Amino acid sequence: MPKYYLAIDIGASGGRHILGYMEKGRLKLEEVYRFPNGMVEQDGQLVWNTDQLFIEILRGMKRCKDLGKIPESVGIDTWAVDFCLLDGQGRRLGEAVAYRDARTQGMDRLVYDYISEEDLYARTGIQKQPFNTIYQLMAVKKQCPEMLERAEKLLLIPDYLHYLLTGRCTTEYTNATTTQLINPQTKDWDWELIDRLEYPRKIFLPLIQPGTNIGKLTEDVSRQVGYECQVVVPATHDTASAVMAVPAEDDFAMYISSGTWSLMGTELEQADCSMESRLHNLTNEGGYDYRYRYLKNIMGLWMIQSVRKELNRDLDYDTICHMAMKCSIESTVDCNDSRFLSPENMTDEIQAACREQGLQVPIGIGQMAAVIYRSLAKCYRDTLHEIEQLTGRTYRCIHVVGGGSNADFLNRLTAREAGIPVLAGPGEATAIGNLCAQMIGGGELADLAAARECIRESFALEKFLP
Repeated sequence: MPKYYLAIDIGASGGRHILGYMEKGRLKLEEVYRFPNGMVEQDGQLVWNTDQLFIEILRGMKRCKDLGKIPESVGIDTWAVDFCLLDGQGRRLGEAVAYRDARTQGMDRLVYDYISEEDLYARTGIQKQPFNTIYQLMAVKKQCPEMLERAEKLLLIPDYLHYLLTGRCTTEYTNATTTQLINPQTKDWDWELIDRLEYPRKIFLPLIQPGTNIGKLTEDVSRQVGYECQVVVPATHDTASAVMAVPAEDDFAMYISSGTWSLMGTELEQADCSMESRLHNLTNEGGYDYRYRYLKNIMGLWMIQSVRKELNRDLDYDTICHMAMKCSIESTVDCNDSRFLSPENMTDEIQAACREQGLQVPIGIGQMAAVIYRSLAKCYRDTLHEIEQLTGRTYRCIHVVGGGSNADFLNRLTAREAGIPVLAGPGEATAIGNLCAQMIGGGELADLAAARECIRESFALEKFLP
């Protein structure tokens, strides 16, 4: 009977429980549960319903019991930057405010009163995003100072969910790097920066690595799900898990982790915190085995998700992709323009951007999708050239992993714009990377190289030529 491992992969719009196991040397996957997620408005703020998330986590774990497939271990990955604060009794203070909430408006300027934007990048190597944890904490400090005074621990969202499973408070390294408070040289919290910002040191916990076993389920959780298992922390930032699953054979491949966001980059052994890197808005996020995910955050399929919700939520993404392929419209917009981060209406915003440039204005979901896909492909091309210039490398192909790897039209456009082949798959990259970290921690896979070799043998890739 195989050993089962359970990856719980939670994104901004939903989560999945996926069991993984080895069969004849290949990794097999079985989705056992799926549930919705989303930001909700509460007391004038956009927040995550972490209580409901945990209910869904337990429901999916119970499903494993129903199937008679008890996992050896379980691990959770989510998006980055958002967090919960706990008091001295381990109780959550307030809600988990979502990164798209407006509370961080103007907080960058307040942070720069303590340290310049240039010096901040030189210290951390992290791309400026207005919702990074460093700015969210400044919002708490200015808007809710009493909450920060009462706080004893800061837990990023997956760390908080692991805490609910085990009763243990931990902070996993890859997600912690997205806070913009980690020093890439020491690979630890930048204590001098934290002191300068006057954030309380006590809330920042020691960092642990992906693959760390943090213990068993609590008695209460074990009783609810019907079994005992270990909790092995994966690369808890979903992109870090997805990059673990990039089936590259060498360092001369570019990747795009394609989902709500498109994270495009490569792996480096040392962070590039240079001024030139900052001006190109590249980031150095921590990866498995202290590798650096040298990448750019691109708005991604969030734009498609938004227009689908606005125009025809009954259409599936394959249908939308085929509709876009039949459209001749060639208008494009700047996907990284902040106007597309959280507009009141994405359709109106894209139409306005085209109108302002004197371009054909898209009408209907097919044309809207065509504009978005063409815009993304051009952005990918430009990012490829930027990273080649900064690293001195010439990349031979682009690996597209994650849900967006199924967007054939986008893959074809990307190969044509970039002038190099695109290899699409696996689609479940985040869950696969999560499972691989657990399986390395459990001794089922030797290391990252062995995991990637296993992935190449286990999942078919589709090739798109320029």
